[in-house]
Amino acid sequence: MGLCSGIQDDPDVKVMMAGSTLRKVKSRFWKKQRHFRLLEDGLTIWYKSRWAGKGHTTFSITEVEAVREGHQSEVLLSIAEEFPADLCFTLVFHGRQGNLDLVASSPEEAQAWIQGVRKLINKTQTMDEKERLDQWVWDWFQKADKNKDGKMNFKEVRKLLKMMNVEMNEDHALHLFTMADRSECGSLEIEQFVQFYKMLTQRDEVWKVFQDNSGDGEKLMLEELENFLKIEQQEGEQSAQLAQELIDRYEPSESGPNKRRLCSCAINICIIPFVQPRSKAPCRLMASRCTCAHRRASIFKPEHRVLHQDMSQPLSHYFISSSHNTYLLEDQLRGQSSLEAYIQCITTYTIAENQLKTICHEGLEERVCRCVEVDCWEGSDGEPVVYHGHTLTSKILFRDVISTLKEYAFKVSDFPVILSLENHCGVEQQTVMAQHLRQILGDTLLTSVLEGPVPQQLPSPEELKGKILLKAKKIGGLEVCLDETLTDEVSDEEEMANGDAETTEDPPAECLNQSGKKSKSKLSMELSDLVVYCKSVHFHGFEHARLQAKCYEMSSFSESKAKRLAKEAGTDFVQYNTKQLTRIYPSGLRTDSSNYNPQDMWNVGCQIVALNFQTAGLEMDLNDGLFRQNDCCGYILKPDFMRDSNTQFSPEKPEDRHGYKPLRLSIQVISGQQLPKVNQKEGSIVDPLVRVEIYGVPQDQAKEETSHINNNGFNPVWNETLNFVIHTPELALVRFEVEDYDKASRNDFIGQFTLPFTCIQAGEQRAQRAKTVNTRVTAHG
Repeated sequence: MGLCSGIQDDPDVKVMMAGSTLRKVKSRFWKKQRHFRLLEDGLTIWYKSRWAGKGHTTFSITEVEAVREGHQSEVLLSIAEEFPADLCFTLVFHGRQGNLDLVASSPEEAQAWIQGVRKLINKTQTMDEKERLDQWVWDWFQKADKNKDGKMNFKEVRKLLKMMNVEMNEDHALHLFTMADRSECGSLEIEQFVQFYKMLTQRDEVWKVFQDNSGDGEKLMLEELENFLKIEQQEGEQSAQLAQELIDRYEPSESGPNKRRLCSCAINICIIPFVQPRSKAPCRLMASRCTCAHRRASIFKPEHRVLHQDMSQPLSHYFISSSHNTYLLEDQLRGQSSLEAYIQCITTYTIAENQLKTICHEGLEERVCRCVEVDCWEGSDGEPVVYHGHTLTSKILFRDVISTLKEYAFKVSDFPVILSLENHCGVEQQTVMAQHLRQILGDTLLTSVLEGPVPQQLPSPEELKGKILLKAKKIGGLEVCLDETLTDEVSDEEEMANGDAETTEDPPAECLNQSGKKSKSKLSMELSDLVVYCKSVHFHGFEHARLQAKCYEMSSFSESKAKRLAKEAGTDFVQYNTKQLTRIYPSGLRTDSSNYNPQDMWNVGCQIVALNFQTAGLEMDLNDGLFRQNDCCGYILKPDFMRDSNTQFSPEKPEDRHGYKPLRLSIQVISGQQLPKVNQKEGSIVDPLVRVEIYGVPQDQAKEETSHINNNGFNPVWNETLNFVIHTPELALVRFEVEDYDKASRNDFIGQFTLPFTCIQAGEQRAQRAKTVNTRVTAHG
């Protein structure tokens, strides 16, 4: 059993299982040999120092996102003269775990590990449901089998239950153990452990759903299944076709008559039980990854996961996934500036550390940022550098950042990337920046209007596919090209020095000379000429913008100023954002790189709501939730009432808009499975509760929660209904959060899943797999 059962004869995997001595590289000065090998489960990579005694480290193939060949990390670039590219490779991990840079002793050995890891990653992502179940059982058996004798005694079983978050009566556990121990030898082998697992995971609440819809409690006839899909799942006219698809796929019998029914034991090829009769094998329709089961198992509308929105409208009509201080991996005072931060931001397929896994996508989500920030400062050797000025953050070369963007910008999404330039350089190094942009990006960089006269509206994401746009100061406009330099402050985040009482930051560096007094810098014509559709300008009020603003002019606002404008002039802000691009950035007081709530900015149509992607939390959960739709392409079409320049919509008074129609949202929280233990204290068991939160216009902000379940993180059952009224469903996000209840202190956070209200499938019975919660959702007027 184990992953390797189908790939163990592969020559590259054989090399990995035999083991290799590779150099682990942390810096130019830290390069140490470690012995690496793939363990027998085909999933775990083990390594240790040849001289470090018994100490060792392991990680799972499932934690690895990708393998990069050659000098594709800052660390390996720093030793490029010492070790050739064909010896080097980098393992990139999901989430916030650091990369692992390795050097092999020969090109052949490097390729064996590169190709072997890639094959194993592909294997984990393409396993069928039986293979996934086998792997899951194998993993738990290995964890519980402490003495590695291939058997598990009752003492080991009791420890396993604790590991699995199960608080079970010991007599009952012994009873199940005895039933599974058919050989009566006092221990379980792997096959017997599977039977024990089946008895352990009985789910009465789901079995009841099956019985409620079955005439005899043993099978669902075609008509019964069709009726269930039509009434409970609200599949409408598709119900008959979908019912037959399910039976054709899951009913094991080959005989014709049986193709008109689905037996209770027929659906046991997927991972989580749909029904599980006490005397039957686990039945697993609800969590299947197959296409026909996908759309009724996931809470997320499958048609909204793919690219389905109109991408031919002006850029100002879209919310754009945007990053602040993109170069940072940590906080903005002492954190590391890194090219890897850009790569992770624009290409990452990830499951956030605090995100509950969704059924059909295994929790893998693309986080695809389409607006990145580059803070440029004078370099000592004539080369501009990128870092957070006047802090202890490390520095990276501007040219390396641009090279990284060139390579990775369109790996995941073809839609345009906006490069938000924070320019703190003098004219000479600005010209160097312009040269790097032209030479490195080439035709990828947009340097002129697409066609025709001066535009009256911005081009669309579709028209700008594969292009990088520079957002920065510009001399003059698109109507005229001035052959001179412009004396002006060139920092984009000047709004904090222009009416933001909250900030105590020093003025932007370009406004300081060597003596610390304010001065003004000049703008390089070469750099100015590269700015086309994203010219940074001061904001002079909504009335001025209505009368004089050009579509290619955009302003940046600190979070406090934007929030104040939204409160005082919400409708004006929405109208402004139908034509102009707006960028919002975090307060200068957020030295810990925390984030503001982006929902407040989306409520008035702000497109470029820049967040610190390196900081996990509620705010990034909301950002990930909004951009999870539309193929995770980084662009989300705003609601129609936010694209009409004459709109009267105000988030403070949603009832005043044309077409106002509130909806009632009812969420039945049914049960959960295999919630992770967050308190590692000996004997600790999760006491889970579920909180549902609504984020949207002020009237929609709400939260409700279930009661907590004592000592059961394995299969808690709530069967509680939470109700909400949604006034502006087009802007609402729904966040499911699971916590470990603690009566003496703050609850421990277990996980969350956020999605747009408009992407929820109504009326479904949902099981979300390992680490998730089952819900039934309805929405109506």
